[in-house]
Amino acid sequence: MIAVMFGPPGSGKGTQANRVAARLNLPHIATGDILRAEIARGSELGREAAPIMARGELLPDDLIVRIIEARLQEPDAAAGALLDGFPRTVAQAKALDAMLRRRRRAVDVVVVLNVPDEELWTRMRRRAEEEGRADDTDEAFAQRLVVYREETAPVLGYYRSRGSRIVEVDGVGPIDTVTERITTALAQGAPKARAS
Repeated sequence: MIAVMFGPPGSGKGTQANRVAARLNLPHIATGDILRAEIARGSELGREAAPIMARGELLPDDLIVRIIEARLQEPDAAAGALLDGFPRTVAQAKALDAMLRRRRRAVDVVVVLNVPDEELWTRMRRRAEEEGRADDTDEAFAQRLVVYREETAPVLGYYRSRGSRIVEVDGVGPIDTVTERITTALAQGAPKARAS
């Protein structure tokens, strides 16, 4: 199963993707974590990505698709994976679909975490204090929200138009509660076989 964890910045995608992936025994593929690791290592990719991420902007699609494709070829992803932080644009979603089709795979489900803006800001400021992430400034976060609304939110419409399974979950509440909501929702209404 290829699942996509979807929602605005600060909605808990990373936390929930990690927990849900462990329950489903699938690898959690977080593009942001991969990129932050490259920045910390000072790799060529990290040096290219750091200023773009610090401004709250998106990285080039071809770069991200190559990262995802390479990760999906690893043995632990044979049964699928849970993608976190990708796709972020309709173009990326189309590129992901094309890459998956070449490998006879597809996005099976999109999990949407719904969180109000006030809660997103509260979480971002708390995370900035606790983790000190360079991309958690008010200015960068405001830009990330703009980018999300203009470029990422339409991805959900793309998957809806393709008839993909969409699971919407209330992302507010204790972490364990939200995890339960997601796993319960995924267990209900498993995808039906399509008539050919």
